[in-house]
Amino acid sequence: MEIPPADRHARIEVPPDPRDLPGTFPKRLVVEVRFGDTDAMGHANNSRFLTYCESARIDYWQAATGERFALATHGAEESLILAEARVAFRSPALFGEVLTVETRAARIGRTSFGLQHRLTASASDRGPARLVAIAEDVLVLYDYANARPRPIPDELAARLEAYEGRRLRD
Repeated sequence: MEIPPADRHARIEVPPDPRDLPGTFPKRLVVEVRFGDTDAMGHANNSRFLTYCESARIDYWQAATGERFALATHGAEESLILAEARVAFRSPALFGEVLTVETRAARIGRTSFGLQHRLTASASDRGPARLVAIAEDVLVLYDYANARPRPIPDELAARLEAYEGRRLRD
């Protein structure tokens, strides 16, 4: 789901939570918690949050850069690899709930950049609107031919900064 430019930095309405990531996010992806996402406790298994963030990460990349996400298995010589992921769980997500995964860039380094995600549940018969999780990723621009990270080109950094509307370089 693409957010109109005027709404890109609108805040999702959920009750305040001091554990939240403050500020606005330019990209949103809506996902529904599927039955197969849930565990024996009846809520989305912790591993599914990494999948939700992965989908949001690819959606963000394509929107921010205008490029399709490159896959080495399809001949790409370079692409992004996930170097680190951290998820802080705030409340359970239940089967049938609609989650919004908001994504923004946090910083751009020499060969890597950081993303932040905020996952919120919409109010429904399954529960109130609330913060479900926050997550942070570190992605590395990777050169498959030489099997090592490569510097993020200035042109790519400029596209990410233009999409965010702010400076991101370290």
